[in-house]
Amino acid sequence: MRRRLTDQAAAWSFAGPSTLLVLGFSLLPMGWAFRLSLTDSDLVSEGQGVGLANYRTLAHDPVFWKSIRNTAELVGLYIPVSLLLGLAVALLLNKPIRGIGFYRACFLVPFVASAAAEGLLMAFVFDKDFGVVNGLLTRTGLPAQGFLDDPSQAMLVITGIFVWTQFGFNVVIYLAALQEIPKEVMEAASIDGAGPWRTFRHIVVPSVRSISLFLAVWGLIDCLQFFDLLLTTTKGGPVNSTITIVYYVWQLAFEYFTAGYGAAVAYTLFAGSLATIVAGLVFGRRKGFLL
Repeated sequence: MRRRLTDQAAAWSFAGPSTLLVLGFSLLPMGWAFRLSLTDSDLVSEGQGVGLANYRTLAHDPVFWKSIRNTAELVGLYIPVSLLLGLAVALLLNKPIRGIGFYRACFLVPFVASAAAEGLLMAFVFDKDFGVVNGLLTRTGLPAQGFLDDPSQAMLVITGIFVWTQFGFNVVIYLAALQEIPKEVMEAASIDGAGPWRTFRHIVVPSVRSISLFLAVWGLIDCLQFFDLLLTTTKGGPVNSTITIVYYVWQLAFEYFTAGYGAAVAYTLFAGSLATIVAGLVFGRRKGFLL
């Protein structure tokens, strides 16, 4: 008994500081933000209590619903494309070819680079007047496009940029999973006459199912936090065609100074995100993607 108490004391001596940091920098701000969502504060003054009025206003806010649709579109495009592209590139990089380390680094660099710098670069590349892409289109006789200045194209372009900056992480994780597949299994499949498609379908896909679920949840979190590229490219425009929930929260708090209402939007995002992630994990466990 005495030894057990000593072990617990030693464990808490290591875990205690981290626990206090989590409480101090996560839970307490969350509690303060919820209290803020019940007021009409502008971040300068404390504001007056308005109860649940901010949450009721959400139902009639067209920009809020537009931000939800844009975020859902981002999730629906980004997750499948980034997973398929990440797995395809990982399969190519899993082969013994010369200079493989260089190729792996090339795909990882956009992920580790600054998102703000990448946004500034892509804003120039896709500029409708002086951009590199439109310059190439006009030289080949094709009409110039609006890209980030066209409401019908901006979200697709932003999603493409986001995939380019982030899918390198998927490549690294998939590559690690592929290298964990026993070589004996792959050799046995080859001896039994299994072609590339059957090997991929019956060996590779089952081996990376749990990894795919993890990356899908990770991608969902990334989409729900999508902010940096918007700030340095479209700023939610044109005509709110690329505004996401997180960017709308930032606008409400730091551009319109309606921090109370912004906190209500943030808490709605938190509740929706938590419910979606839990539902995804439950679904994955029931389908055998998780142990």
